[in-house]
Amino acid sequence: MPALSSFGVAVRIALVAAVSSMEVYTSKELQVRNGTDPRLKCTFSSYVALGDDVSVSWTFRPLSGGSDESVFYYYREPYPPKKGRFLNRAVWDGNAKRGDGSIIIMNIQQTDNGTYLCQVKNPPDAHGEMGEITVSVVDQVKFSEIMLLALVIGVGSAVIILIVIAVVFFRYYRKQKTHSTAVAVMECSEKLNEKLHDPSVNV
Repeated sequence: MPALSSFGVAVRIALVAAVSSMEVYTSKELQVRNGTDPRLKCTFSSYVALGDDVSVSWTFRPLSGGSDESVFYYYREPYPPKKGRFLNRAVWDGNAKRGDGSIIIMNIQQTDNGTYLCQVKNPPDAHGEMGEITVSVVDQVKFSEIMLLALVIGVGSAVIILIVIAVVFFRYYRKQKTHSTAVAVMECSEKLNEKLHDPSVNV
């Protein structure tokens, strides 16, 4: 009996592992400019082959609170919303067979601030895994730390390049000036020698 019991537990664990084999990936946080058409990226992978029964459900949870609202649904073909704030604004931009359930929100507004939930089901996964993106709609996108770092590095590199160019030109100018001075001295010396050796010239 204990052996059978252990076998039963192992079978259940294996079934749970098979059912929970889906993984969903999202950007977690996204800052977008008011009036633009951001792409909400949601990709997924599964240990079970992705078949024709893959479904993707997008849901919106307002930042100000309130009930969840359906944004988009995909099952074998796109099903855009027929009512609500995302009517004629939510567009399918994914490929379920390639593990992409992304959508585009047209003309996003500050009233669209909130959390967007992307749930993917791939039978025999009956529950489905969920990813979420917290979207912040702003009038002007702020510089991220990476963008700021890239800007600092870019400006620093440009300054260093300008300094190197200036040093090279300065040395070249100095070299040319020194060469010109030396040539002038040699020419004067030659003319003086000519005068000294010319019998017709009284020194």
